[in-house]
Amino acid sequence: MVFYFTSAVVDPQFTIYMGKDKYENEDLIKHGWPEDIWFHVDKLSSAHVYLRMPKGKTIDDIPPEVLVDCAQLVKNNSIQGCKMNNINVVYTPWANLKKTGDMDVGQIGFHRQKEVKIVAVEKKINEIVNRLEKTKDERFPDLAAEKEARDREERNEKKAQLQEQKRREKEEQKKKKEMEELRNYTSLMKSENMKTNEDGYDSDDFM
Repeated sequence: MVFYFTSAVVDPQFTIYMGKDKYENEDLIKHGWPEDIWFHVDKLSSAHVYLRMPKGKTIDDIPPEVLVDCAQLVKNNSIQGCKMNNINVVYTPWANLKKTGDMDVGQIGFHRQKEVKIVAVEKKINEIVNRLEKTKDERFPDLAAEKEARDREERNEKKAQLQEQKRREKEEQKKKKEMEELRNYTSLMKSENMKTNEDGYDSDDFM
């Protein structure tokens, strides 16, 4: 089971999701999207929360209001963290998550520590948590199928872009060839005209 939440503090709204337990977290790690940003309470046990960004947007494009929503949701879903003030929440792109065979279920590391960001959470804000909880939707998604559909769509988009690029290049080459032929024709006509003018007409030929 995966829990989905909606952050509607900005327009367009954002989708936030998390697994029910550490076993589902494994599936989320495995089938995450490049657009996903992962959140977790720093140095404490907590839910793995993901924010799905629009295509083409990065971790630096997260609206501040949405970042607060994610941080509050992570804090609220930490057994220890929800009772504490002044905690840190770490977040990083899904692609930066590192999972090796010797790690426990639900445990994760990072490929590049410099890509991990931190947001401080002073205290729980009930208004935010309650607003998000009202949007909570429990689903049983086929994560592997959704990921494959997303990747297939991306492949088709790239294929279409490549075809369009080739079409434009072909059209450009055609125009270039036509212009070259036109220049050659113009040059030839000038040459012929000059030759004709040099020859002129000799009246003696008609006498």
